[in-house]
Amino acid sequence: MAYQAEYIWIDGVEPTPTLRSKTKVIENGTKALPIWGFDGSSTNQATGEASDCILNPVFSCKDPIRGGKNVLVMCEVLVASTGKPHPTNTRALCAETAKRYADQKMIYGIEQEYTMMRLNGRPFGFPELSGEPAPQGPYYCGVGAGRVMGRDIVEIHTEMCLEAGLHISGTNAEVMPGQWEFQIGPVDALQVSDELHVARWLLHRIAEDYDVVISIDAKPQKGDWNGAGCHTNFSTKAMRSNYKAIDDACKALGKRINEHVSNYGHDIESRLTGKHETAPYNKFSYGVSNRGASVRIPWQVARDQKGYAEDRRPNANMDPYVVTQLILETVCGQSSPTKSTGKKQGKKGAKASTKKKTKK
Repeated sequence: MAYQAEYIWIDGVEPTPTLRSKTKVIENGTKALPIWGFDGSSTNQATGEASDCILNPVFSCKDPIRGGKNVLVMCEVLVASTGKPHPTNTRALCAETAKRYADQKMIYGIEQEYTMMRLNGRPFGFPELSGEPAPQGPYYCGVGAGRVMGRDIVEIHTEMCLEAGLHISGTNAEVMPGQWEFQIGPVDALQVSDELHVARWLLHRIAEDYDVVISIDAKPQKGDWNGAGCHTNFSTKAMRSNYKAIDDACKALGKRINEHVSNYGHDIESRLTGKHETAPYNKFSYGVSNRGASVRIPWQVARDQKGYAEDRRPNANMDPYVVTQLILETVCGQSSPTKSTGKKQGKKGAKASTKKKTKK
């Protein structure tokens, strides 16, 4: 019996690309998922007179929504006339870099924050038309009516990620009402990025049935409210065996502040202000247990003298292929500068400075 394959890809919308998908019926007995195509002129990836783009399957898993033999298929976009990676295809460079530094055995755990919004653009937990709820404090990892909103969507999403076989490792309510987080990893750069995109797609698709909009904007609610990030935990084989490698990795990141921050998601200046558990976007610092630093070293890592570090700068709307590639190149390449990936996102701002390690 034939089955359905949902082909998912990343479009060319600016400043933050979005996910698209369409369904292909696959005949039973088909050995490999075939390449497919789409109208790139409708996704800001081609012109009308040469509109075809190629969908090349790179990752697939069970479709927990449709069930049965149906699958979700993450695709990269190729140029139809040449078969080469499309300019919006950031996965290609990530794959190239991951192959070059495969011996370093870098793994990642990504913490995806997001905000549930009403159709009118107001966050869940806020009065429907105007005004604000009680200040931040009771919402983070909260329980009970008035403290958490949208848990039904979170529970379904978690179950479906597990059923799909994704490496989801946890969820929690975040600091602002209506804001949540899920984590994917620890796995390598390509796998964590592919799976994060599929997990994002599942979240959007589930919320669709509730007339809820999932926002990954960096600062969905202006004012004295936390922004939404995508903290990226990373660890090489060397970092998992000695603390000096962790210290060296942090120092390497501090040498390329602007290159990272300008590719860590749109509107990063609104979120990385030095307030609300962030470091200023144009400065760099790292320290043990310090959530106000650019990079945090967890307390147990300092105790064990090995493990991982957490880059707290990436926005919720970051491209995981870009972020993991940059961290790979900077940490594993150390003194080997690389060309910036993708288009610059956000302004460079003031001249960057590096702050010495803070002790906490």
